[in-house]
Amino acid sequence: MCGDWAEVLIPCGTIRRMTISWPDLVTTAATDVTSVLEKAADRNWDGRAGELEWSCRETLSHIALGVVGYAGLLIAQPQDRYITLFSSIDSQAPIPAALEGIRIAGTLLATTVRDAKPEVRAWHPYGHSDGPGFAAMGVLELVVHGRDLALAHGIDWTPSDELCAPVVERLFRDAPTGHAPAQTLLWCTGRIALPGLPRRTNWRWDGTVR
Repeated sequence: MCGDWAEVLIPCGTIRRMTISWPDLVTTAATDVTSVLEKAADRNWDGRAGELEWSCRETLSHIALGVVGYAGLLIAQPQDRYITLFSSIDSQAPIPAALEGIRIAGTLLATTVRDAKPEVRAWHPYGHSDGPGFAAMGVLELVVHGRDLALAHGIDWTPSDELCAPVVERLFRDAPTGHAPAQTLLWCTGRIALPGLPRRTNWRWDGTVR
């Protein structure tokens, strides 16, 4: 795995090997998540986002902060701190406009990853990382919290294996094998249990370059 591209194995009856573009994964994740959440645009977004400590609206801002922040880290390349730019979603905006903000955040990160040179490194509390690493973090923020929001609104949605497989491979070295990539990512992030594996109560990814 290197540069803007990653080669991953997708279990699906038979093994399929896919070469993917990290920038494309970020924009696809943003599009998939917002398309699902648009189904709940006319519902109340002031309630809690499932088991999270934030409301649904606050969770949208958390996603935007993370995704735009990863782009900012790649641009500024700090070695010992977070950047001073903090993004947010207008708390009074209609939900369709708020979801537009998530798509904008995804495009900003994708473009930054596409433009970043392979040798670029930047600080993150879970390990100094590179373009693909921050792209993987952005996809994680989008699909995992997107699922949190979908479930909070009664929408049964699971992100695709094609989105989740490269994230698991890039960020979770200790991930269990033998499960669908989406289920594995949800287990790695403490969302579900797997057969023989209880639900995690503490977790973190490893963004270091490898």
